[in-house]
Amino acid sequence: MISKEENILFTAEKLFAEKGFEGTSTREISKEANVNISMISYYFGSKEKLFERIFEVRMTESLLFTKEVLANPDLNEWEKLNLIINRYTERVKRLQTFYIIMQREQLTNKNLHIVKFLNESKMGFLDIYAELIESGLRSGVFTKKPRLEFLHSTVSGIIFSSLHTLKVYKEYFKADENYENQYFDELKIHITNILKNLLGYEEN
Repeated sequence: MISKEENILFTAEKLFAEKGFEGTSTREISKEANVNISMISYYFGSKEKLFERIFEVRMTESLLFTKEVLANPDLNEWEKLNLIINRYTERVKRLQTFYIIMQREQLTNKNLHIVKFLNESKMGFLDIYAELIESGLRSGVFTKKPRLEFLHSTVSGIIFSSLHTLKVYKEYFKADENYENQYFDELKIHITNILKNLLGYEEN
């Protein structure tokens, strides 16, 4: 069971994805969340602070699960990277509303607080990829060293382009309810195959 604060947060996330920040009122959020409008001020202070809190929660979650994978001593560098990509792709699939908001905000750069969260998240992922590549080269798991910027932009670019075009693809292929699960499963395989080539990784 989620708390009142989480209920407001997740409801607002959904509405911001559908209507944008400017197009969503606190009254709409309170009505959809079935809470008194004063609860928004109580928990978050303002609509803008609520918006910022969504980013803080989601970006923290994202880096936390990645660092947990990185700390696992039972996995080699390729297994860690592959698990991070698989979990991240599943996360984007599950939290499509948030990632639609995130991509929109990256284009506008209106809220400096959110820009800071986004930049910190990118820096965090760059650190993680850099650590995995260097460690993998030392251990012989990887035989190539791609530019860090290109590896990062390849992974994030493919995932987010695929997310934003999903609706078009579903319409084009007249997709059924199973299409989305298959789509994201095969997306993970596609990214994995590209990374194998970039890193010179060969399965035993």
